[in-house]
Amino acid sequence: MKNNKSNFSKYLVSGVAALALSAGLASGASAAENGKFRVGIVTFLSGPAAGPFGVPSANAAKVLVEALNKGDVPAPYNKMGINGLEIEAVIIDEAGGATKQVEEYRNLVQRQKVDAVIGYVSSGDCLAIAPVAEELKTFTIAYDCGTPRLFADNADAQYMFRTGLDASVDNIGAARYLAATRPDVTRLSGIQQNYSWGQDSWADFTAAAAKLLPDAEIVEEQFPKIYQGQYGAEISALSVKRPEILHSSFWGGDMEALVLQANARGLLEDATGLLTCGEASFANYKDQAPNGMIIGARGPFGAFAPNNELNTWFKGVYNAAYDLDPVYPATKMVQAILGLKFAAENAGVADKEIPTAEQLASGIKGATFESVSGTVEMARANGHQAMQGITYGQYHYEDGKASIVNAVSFDGECVTPPEGVDAATWISEGFPGATCN
Repeated sequence: MKNNKSNFSKYLVSGVAALALSAGLASGASAAENGKFRVGIVTFLSGPAAGPFGVPSANAAKVLVEALNKGDVPAPYNKMGINGLEIEAVIIDEAGGATKQVEEYRNLVQRQKVDAVIGYVSSGDCLAIAPVAEELKTFTIAYDCGTPRLFADNADAQYMFRTGLDASVDNIGAARYLAATRPDVTRLSGIQQNYSWGQDSWADFTAAAAKLLPDAEIVEEQFPKIYQGQYGAEISALSVKRPEILHSSFWGGDMEALVLQANARGLLEDATGLLTCGEASFANYKDQAPNGMIIGARGPFGAFAPNNELNTWFKGVYNAAYDLDPVYPATKMVQAILGLKFAAENAGVADKEIPTAEQLASGIKGATFESVSGTVEMARANGHQAMQGITYGQYHYEDGKASIVNAVSFDGECVTPPEGVDAATWISEGFPGATCN
């Protein structure tokens, strides 16, 4: 697995270098001066989150922007560029922490003169950016970050949007998957990164499991620090308790290290792994992950995306460029860019005119648009948060090929709290109003 990961990341980084060159990072001209629609794109290009998350996302942006500028994307996105304007991408590395990202965001808006910003894997980064987007009145889409606090802490947001789902949906969906496929489990455990993402994910999962699997008990929980890398002590502590399910919201290099180490030490032979972000490393696991491990893609993304025209086209151009199928962060980046294009072309402005941030916001707030993942409803957080369903399935590797089996999907109304209701309250009350097919 180590060698596979190294080759995978090295190959994709070369693609990002090409993207940075073609995107014209050095240019300081504003959109009004060069007649282009300038988009700031922020994701991890270095550090432990780059290989599984940031690099595939940047590569997805590259192939999509190139195709949009040629008018090669299927309908309804076959109009050239954004609102008839050529797209110019300004790529920024998300590494460095929230303070640095706020500085970089201000630079994108005030010096690079971008017309919109798309980005952020880290929940800490998008939480730091949200109030700055309001201060600078800049249309911004969080494409991946999953913290439920994004709009809970910014209830009056005007310029911040999210076209992906939050972590509450991930973990309610995970509990529903167990209830549907393993209703007799009684021994649950978890290992989470010890910061808000891991703590909130575990809180939502255990609360949902208490309602959906009432006979199950939590036999062990571990909270190592983020980017710890070595999990021998935690794996030993978990193994002693002999759980049937091991839930984890680990992501990036931490997730890959956990799978490798837990599998090598036999924990994943005795307990079924349940990885809410597991699909992101789908291409890397090979035979180093056990068959039957449950993985998610934080929505209908990556290997769980539907066989619609847009996704079939995107998978084709991505695979042609990188000889790999897109994982879920790549699909989510595409969804955010298509959301931006939809917003601009639904803003009621003349052709080849750049919409204001207010017009962009009005173009997507509360709207429904089509994407590689199917239909996206901006139906939560006063029209600023997407609502979609979620799918989980089991990893299967045979004859040198990975696949997903036993997939189960849950509609958005089944796993998403109603408008104005926080997840903890909704779960504790037994999911009132949930509609599950």
